[in-house]
Amino acid sequence: MLAELVSYYDQLTKEHPDEVAPMGWCARRVSYVLELSEEGVLQALVPLTDDSDMCKIVPTQIKRSSNIRAYYLCDKSIYFLGVDNQGNADRMRKCFEASKHLHHEVLDGVKSVAACAILHFFDSWNPDTAREHPVLKNVDDRVFAGGLIVFSVVGDGKVLNTLRDQSLCNAWKKFRTKNNDNTMAMRCLVSGAFAPVARVHPIIKGIEGSDKSGASLVSFNERAFESYGHDKEQGRNAPVSERAAEAYGIALNYLLSNPNHHIRLGDTTVVYWSDHRDVENCQAFSMFMGGGAFDPFANNAEDTDRMIDATMKSVARGRYRDIEGIDPEATFYVLGLAPSAARLSVKFFFRDSFGSMLNNLHEHYRRVNIVHAPYEREFLTPYQLLREVENPKAKKHVVVPILNGPLLRSMLENTPYPEALYTNAILRIRATQENPDEHTRKVTRGRAAIIRAYLLKNRREAGYEEGSLTVKLNEERSETAYCLGRAFAILEWIQEVANGKATITNRYFNSASTTPSVVFPTLMHLSQAHLQKVKRERLGYGKWLERQLFEVLGEERVSAFPRRLGLDQQGDFILGYVHQKNKRYEQKASEQDATASGEEE
Repeated sequence: MLAELVSYYDQLTKEHPDEVAPMGWCARRVSYVLELSEEGVLQALVPLTDDSDMCKIVPTQIKRSSNIRAYYLCDKSIYFLGVDNQGNADRMRKCFEASKHLHHEVLDGVKSVAACAILHFFDSWNPDTAREHPVLKNVDDRVFAGGLIVFSVVGDGKVLNTLRDQSLCNAWKKFRTKNNDNTMAMRCLVSGAFAPVARVHPIIKGIEGSDKSGASLVSFNERAFESYGHDKEQGRNAPVSERAAEAYGIALNYLLSNPNHHIRLGDTTVVYWSDHRDVENCQAFSMFMGGGAFDPFANNAEDTDRMIDATMKSVARGRYRDIEGIDPEATFYVLGLAPSAARLSVKFFFRDSFGSMLNNLHEHYRRVNIVHAPYEREFLTPYQLLREVENPKAKKHVVVPILNGPLLRSMLENTPYPEALYTNAILRIRATQENPDEHTRKVTRGRAAIIRAYLLKNRREAGYEEGSLTVKLNEERSETAYCLGRAFAILEWIQEVANGKATITNRYFNSASTTPSVVFPTLMHLSQAHLQKVKRERLGYGKWLERQLFEVLGEERVSAFPRRLGLDQQGDFILGYVHQKNKRYEQKASEQDATASGEEE
């Protein structure tokens, strides 16, 4: 995985050199600029906008945890000014001195205007009286809350950006080379080269739920994690060269900063990239995942559905050239990362040709396709599927973090769906009472889609094939569980027509789908009373409903009510219920015809 990220960094430097940080630098969001005169006197503190040139590339910053570690040219107020909101005078003084020492170590001997101004500032600045300085006296306290600050030098009516000053950049490069020469050299596990080893690995930012200051992908800070003979040697326990560590850090941070290269699934951040046609392939993948510019709840959902539909049709015909810009032969990578305190855990890492992944996604979306209302989205994204098996009232997601990796593996590698996805969909249906909210209804479109996809993929040998387990109602199917689900939907319909509302779903749905012999005799008895009431008011309509029920429960379909339905049969029951209920909305015209017929009689 690290080797592929290093290769991706090399790819980025060739294809997008202006968007990726060079070695020794990293991408950070800068909040403020300290404007210095050529003599090193503080003249102004200027807030920056996100689109500023100073908000992108800064010298490398290694995670410092609670230790005091200064950064070059870009740091917090406690390091540059000796002031923060915590009020610990001793720590503020030590942080300022650490920053002063680092800048002298890097810039001593550099005679440029920018270098002299910065060193004069550190030499003349007094942290004890910083709050009384005219520039800082009335500034907002948010300045001292931890936002990053950089320097600029003002002279002769011009503002010099210190991050782009060649003398400062060369000094930083020379300083890093000198430090690397003094670093222990070992065999790099990533590149295989004998090179200086990174003792501390780069900070990874952008993982939801991780430490605000960033998290480490590789780190050792306890004896229990260290190898024999490498006590307190941190990164030397898993030797990765300075160059490889920095490269994978830059590449990963780039992926996490680009919306078309990552999505979130529960607690997991999924990043993806391609070794060729990276932009085009990732845009297509984001579309299928509902990420990037393709938010499943945004106003562009209809356009996204049309694009996915067109892409799926091209994939089905094997005509990848019809999909603009993509390369099906390119190798595509999908990496899942989750927070773990100050570290990151790798939940999964998939690698395959992009064409193969598109084929597998096409098969997945074909399986989860099920009849739905016109106002609903055509395609259900992974996030929407996972949402269906989570308790909507839970304060913290429990199921999603467990299932996101297995679900993506099933989608991308065309493997069987996780058993827990199916069982949790059934459990959600059993546990949820009828409610107008679409996410708390008993049988939602998403849960039915999960059931259909699972039966088609995991239970194909049991006879669940696309020819019978169709997207819409299959009136030719005679399987008992499916017919019972259809019958329950019709019984619900009859009660609603008779009484204005249906209550049997809340009271009997769970038992009807598990122990039909216990419940259906009662339901059939109730339906006779309901049908008599309907016939008294609308004779033709009542007869038509009665005929619908007995066509589904004919002896050639249901000769007897089973004592118990297995888990697969329960899913089939639910599909029959969903299909028949959706068919009802298509039969409104038939209802009107039946009513007219009754009036004629």
